[in-house]
Amino acid sequence: MDPVVLRDDMVDSLEHEAKAVVRSERLGVAMRSVPREPFVEDESVAYADRSFERLGTRVLSPSAAGRLLEALGARPDDTVLVVGAGVGYTAAVLAELTDEASVHAVDISRRMVHEARSNLASAGYPGVLVDRRDGARGLAEYAPYDRILLEAAAIEPPRALLEQLTPEGRLVMPIGGGGQELVAIEGGDRVAEYGTVAFHPMLVEGEQAETVERNRTQREDREHARRDAERRKGWEQTWIDWDRRA
Repeated sequence: MDPVVLRDDMVDSLEHEAKAVVRSERLGVAMRSVPREPFVEDESVAYADRSFERLGTRVLSPSAAGRLLEALGARPDDTVLVVGAGVGYTAAVLAELTDEASVHAVDISRRMVHEARSNLASAGYPGVLVDRRDGARGLAEYAPYDRILLEAAAIEPPRALLEQLTPEGRLVMPIGGGGQELVAIEGGDRVAEYGTVAFHPMLVEGEQAETVERNRTQREDREHARRDAERRKGWEQTWIDWDRRA
């Protein structure tokens, strides 16, 4: 079937009251314009409303992408930063909503940066800048941003991202650990909540899949050591303290 027809059907379903994740006309037009085939491995299911795995990362379903983009509310003249570029699909839609030169994206995985660049070029958006960075640090060289979209969960908003917003800028991100909620933050405060979501946690430098040794393992080791120490009592606890000082 013609991909254009499939895109129309996809957006129609997202606009329908049964899902109602795409409400603005501008977002609907943008999502009808961006092909999904370059961003998924199996073109036959490119327009199915489901997520995919690609190169160790999750490709958001159309409805999940629609929720994020509606919450972000990017305007035509906005400068936008996407943290967690992944395969690049949301950055492509944002290029339609604003302008290619106004959309910047970062990912901690070098492999995903190359993938996103290639996908965006294939989809017709070579002007979107994609760089390899620790997402928690943002992309200060091109700040400030009117809109920042964080496509990974964190317990609290990264300070660097808040500092890289314009005074009236908006950060949209999933907040939480086990239970997450999609929120919009302006001026350091939550201004809107968009329901529960389930995103992978934001990685820091050393945690990306292609590294030989991951900092997450080190963090887990420290946590296990702390819990083990808390279970020890009396002389045993004192002995552990002295052992650490040796």
